[in-house]
Order: sequence, then structure tokens, then C-alpha cells
Amino acid sequence: MVAKPIYLTPEGKKKLEEELEYLTTVKRAEVAEAIKQAKEEGDLSENSAYDEAKSAQAFLEGRIQTLEAQLREAVVIEETAEKGVVALGRTVTITEDGTDDPETYRIVGSAESDSLNGVISNESPMGSALMGKRVGDVVTVKAPSGEFKVKILKIE
Repeated sequence: MVAKPIYLTPEGKKKLEEELEYLTTVKRAEVAEAIKQAKEEGDLSENSAYDEAKSAQAFLEGRIQTLEAQLREAVVIEETAEKGVVALGRTVTITEDGTDDPETYRIVGSAESDSLNGVISNESPMGSALMGKRVGDVVTVKAPSGEFKVKILKIE
């Protein structure tokens, strides 16, 4: 099976690499030390500190595997030649039909999305509807809560 590419901005790739480095060096050592200390307490069958440390280790190793897989499949978003078109890495300002309040979103790959901070995935309903569009376009967004229209005001 071919893995799906993980689109990342250069900053997003660097952030994942730094997290992976921290987890594999600092955090792994901390968890290993916690397991060692818990083992020294004796009977492991009723040792909650040991159970917690082993759970932390499992979570940590899972996160490390996820980061390694994302970085292995990473495709760094390059600046596209055509300006004025919504693409990965671009910032888009829109207004929802019937409102005058502008909203600004940065379009990134799913590994970097943070909708609470205006960073949305190209695979999200809003992101996928905006991709390839231009300033002035009115776009229909098909969201789980229903359809709505937005107008593109600016693309950076």
C-alpha cells in the first residue's frame, strides 16, 4: 500500500523534527528512569508507579512512531509559482455569506492543522473548498453542519 503524503510547511517539518529529537533523547530517558525507580520499589503486581511509567512509555513510543512515519512521508510545501491562488502554505481571508466579519486561515497539511488558531488542513471542508480558488470567488463549503458560502477577500 502506498502511504499518503504528509504535507508540511518548512516550519512544521522543523517543529516535528524537534519534537522527535526531544522525545527520543530527553523524554525516553525520563521514562526509563521512572520505570527503573518503580522497579526498585519491589512487587510489580501492585505497583501503581510502575503501571503509570509503563503507560507513559507506551504513549511515548506511539508518539515517536507517529512522528517518524509523518516525517518519512513528509512533502515540504514549496511556494507555488502562481500568485493569487489558494494553495498549501497560503493565508486566505474570507467572509461568510451574510456577515461582514473577515476570517483569516492558513492552509496547511493535516499534520500541522490547528483550527483553534486559524490553521486549517487542505483536507478540511473549508480548506478543500478554498483550494485552487482566487480573490473574489464565492465558494460553497460543505461542512457537517450544512452548506454555507464564503467569499475570498485576500490571498497571501
